[in-house]
Amino acid sequence: MIIARRYELHEVLGQGGHGVVHRATDRRTGQQVAIKLLHPSVATDPEYNVRMLREAQAMAALSGTSAIRVYELGATEDGLLFLVMELLVGKDLSQMLASIEARGHRMDARLLIEYLGPIVDTLEAAHQRGIVHRDLKPSNIFILDGGGVRLLDFGLCKMMSASSLTMDGMVAGSPSYIAPEVWKGNPRILDHRIDVYSLAAIIFRALAGRVPFDAPSVYEKFQLATTGERPSLHALRPDLPPLVDDWVRIALAIDPAKRFQNVRGMWNALRAVIGPTPSMRAPSPTTPVA
Repeated sequence: MIIARRYELHEVLGQGGHGVVHRATDRRTGQQVAIKLLHPSVATDPEYNVRMLREAQAMAALSGTSAIRVYELGATEDGLLFLVMELLVGKDLSQMLASIEARGHRMDARLLIEYLGPIVDTLEAAHQRGIVHRDLKPSNIFILDGGGVRLLDFGLCKMMSASSLTMDGMVAGSPSYIAPEVWKGNPRILDHRIDVYSLAAIIFRALAGRVPFDAPSVYEKFQLATTGERPSLHALRPDLPPLVDDWVRIALAIDPAKRFQNVRGMWNALRAVIGPTPSMRAPSPTTPVA
């Protein structure tokens, strides 16, 4: 299949609830790219077309960061929107963690620091531009062969300066990683602190080998995330300092006002606890960092 008289679609690389990504060849340049199309069921829905437009705008605004690179927002001969993006070679963090855990191991803390540092930089840049990712999870962090990482899928992103596209009562995101306030279904109360929570939940999963609130049903996950005691990471990873539980308590706080107030503060507190170098001291993170 050829779209826009230029891009030849090949195999499906991945798909989600509303979109599908193909490997494609740019017949004009010979370059291999990735193309995201909306599922036929929503391809003509104005809401999902606006979401794709905002996704392209978010990635363009984050050019020069570790956000996946977008080359073009185009339309097919039938007027259906598509995104042309860089083609990535490697594996996502979810695949990497599954491989490590299958061997009975857990990710080394300092390797995690290396992988997620650029993601923190990217989220900080996004938040400064009024962009909230809203769907942070291991499968949306991609580790490139040869080094480097990419932050993927801005399809649910929230532009703080634009009207909300999420209806009241709807809960968007992955249940194991969404912040407690997301469960309330009121998109107007959400801000960048939901990304702080989600990234902290990813860090917990990577270090512990399980998500912070693991339960067989979505309702039970909701109950634990919104009312349950914050779990002990030190109990699951005794090689980490006991102070890491203070970090968990703040990073995964139910009340966003008691959480780290930005992604950089959360990240700096984590690095202070587990340390990128043996010489770093580990002060106790007892209050949210502004």
